[in-house]
Amino acid sequence: MNPLDLARPEIRALQPYSSARMEARGGTILLNANESPWPPFAGGEDWNRYPDPQPAALVARLARLYGVEDDQLLVGRGSDEGIDLLVRAFCAAGRDAILISPPTFGMYAVCARVQGAEVVEVPLRRDFALDVDAVLAAVTPAVKLVFVCAPNNPAGVGVPRAAILQLVEVLAGRALVVVDEAYVEFADPDGECGSVAACVGDFENLVVLRTLSKAWALAGVRIGTLLADDRVIGLLRKIIPPYPLPVPCAAAALNALSAEGERTTRERIGTARRERKRMGEALATLACVRAVLPSQANFLTLRFDDVGMAKTALLDAGIVVRDVRRYPMLDDALRITLGTPAENDRVLQVLNGLGDSCLERSVVATAEQPA
Repeated sequence: MNPLDLARPEIRALQPYSSARMEARGGTILLNANESPWPPFAGGEDWNRYPDPQPAALVARLARLYGVEDDQLLVGRGSDEGIDLLVRAFCAAGRDAILISPPTFGMYAVCARVQGAEVVEVPLRRDFALDVDAVLAAVTPAVKLVFVCAPNNPAGVGVPRAAILQLVEVLAGRALVVVDEAYVEFADPDGECGSVAACVGDFENLVVLRTLSKAWALAGVRIGTLLADDRVIGLLRKIIPPYPLPVPCAAAALNALSAEGERTTRERIGTARRERKRMGEALATLACVRAVLPSQANFLTLRFDDVGMAKTALLDAGIVVRDVRRYPMLDDALRITLGTPAENDRVLQVLNGLGDSCLERSVVATAEQPA
């Protein structure tokens, strides 16, 4: 089945905007885009020109990194743009829906609601595992996009490749399965929760979101990648803004993706994995920590006996963490990103200092319970 059969007919029929840069082929004197003929300052050469909508060198490098063909890849402003493009292309207001498994990344639902699409929720299991059977049972003809956050954010739990591919196979011709792999570089290298990016060429309804914001340390540059069947990529190129990637951002991405940059990134990923193990083991021994959720990401989500006290103590020490109590099943939790070893040691020091207070509160709570 053609995956575009799931898309909005009006988007399929849309005549896309043709930018001046897209039409500038073969010339050297560029007088077609009403740009300034002068650079803004020394060192800003080419900044007076509109950028290539999809820089060929960056597209080729990312395609090689993720194991797909160039025409199976779209680069945009972070994964958020990819999410928004998918919802706008496949979900008509008041008619279509997306499916999510909370607790999960909030932008899936935000983009759907802005579009006027319904949000179908199938909660994760109590252990934060994806409930594949429940997801499949909840997919109606209105559901066009099934979002899977793998590893999960904010819980950190990984999603086995086998579970994802089961969804993809069963939902072929019915819905696109959109796998958000923002944290997948941090997953255990020999585990079952690795990337499915290389499978894009095998499944017409598989979409994978990747980002350079996390493992590649380019959060401020805003480079995200959407991997999909080339027909889906072609459809999304119709509605992406004409110049999504600033020249300096594309240059920064290529620099980070150089051979030296890749070596540095691999080393830092290894450090993050070691720190995740060290911190997980150390945090689990603290009196104020009720539980450390298993994580395949670059963060740990912790349950506390007194989550408010823990958050306040960390903030008083100048440590900002993510309060995730608004998410389902996480009303006692904080999400703590893995920092440098020294930063992580400071977190341990602060939380360890809460030990006596936690024990006192526990004794009081026990004493107040009816016999």
